[in-house]
Amino acid sequence: MKAQAAHQLDAYFDYLKNERRLSPHTLSNYRRDLDALAAFCGAHGLDGWRALTVKNARAFAAQLHRQGLAGRSIARALSAARSFLRYLLREGHAGHNVFTGVAAPRAGKRLPKALSVDQAARLMQIDGDEPLTRRDRALIELLYSSGLRLAELVSINVTDVDLRDATVTVTGKGAKTRIVPVGAQARAAIAVWLKERTALAAVGEPALFLGRNGKRLGARAVQLRLKQWAVRQGIEVPTHPHMLRHSFASHLLESSGDLRAVQELLGHADLSTTQVYTHLDFQHLAKVYDAAHPRARRRK
Repeated sequence: MKAQAAHQLDAYFDYLKNERRLSPHTLSNYRRDLDALAAFCGAHGLDGWRALTVKNARAFAAQLHRQGLAGRSIARALSAARSFLRYLLREGHAGHNVFTGVAAPRAGKRLPKALSVDQAARLMQIDGDEPLTRRDRALIELLYSSGLRLAELVSINVTDVDLRDATVTVTGKGAKTRIVPVGAQARAAIAVWLKERTALAAVGEPALFLGRNGKRLGARAVQLRLKQWAVRQGIEVPTHPHMLRHSFASHLLESSGDLRAVQELLGHADLSTTQVYTHLDFQHLAKVYDAAHPRARRRK
């Protein structure tokens, strides 16, 4: 590809990062998919994005299929290509979107895996008074209590948590913030951790959850610690942070039957699934949460 085409691609990623404020993980996926498209164009002698044709777009999808990518991965790559072409159209660097109508092989729908209520309760029963054990107990309780994404959890600052109001403010996809309830057991675990945190925190560090160095705990560290605790607690299935989010949603829905409230609490960004929930007020969500979540209140 010519230098101009490469410059347009770099400008697109600046747009995604600075204007759309996509997460590093999403940006990495876009970069991988569009780098593959750029390599395809180079291999086929295309000297710019305007040279792409519908035939090329279909050939690109076929190439991904031959490489053994799953239908879901191909669909993601084509979605990235469509979004990029829309940007080029808007900037006047393309004549039409050649990826419109190019479809990936249909992928089988996978149901999210969730822990049972008993498994979730067992996972939370972490013993030990070491500072990092108390930290882990607090972050695992919070993940399950509030249905947070991993990126949301590690970005939480101390000032985002209001234990008196029983809420936490999180920043989700697209830099959108939402306020979600925090259950009693998670609040208790966080309160204990906050006492330990004071002695561990590096000067000026705002993060709620810290690593051994006193700095913000990373996502990979959370994944590893959760996996280790699941094994120690006798959880028979591989456990990861997003499974706790699925468990949160599944257990609330089973108890309450209120799909709209669950969708709102999860902070789903897809307009087609969330637009009907925008008028739900927070008091109603908190009421559903308190009545339904297995760990929202202390058992008597």
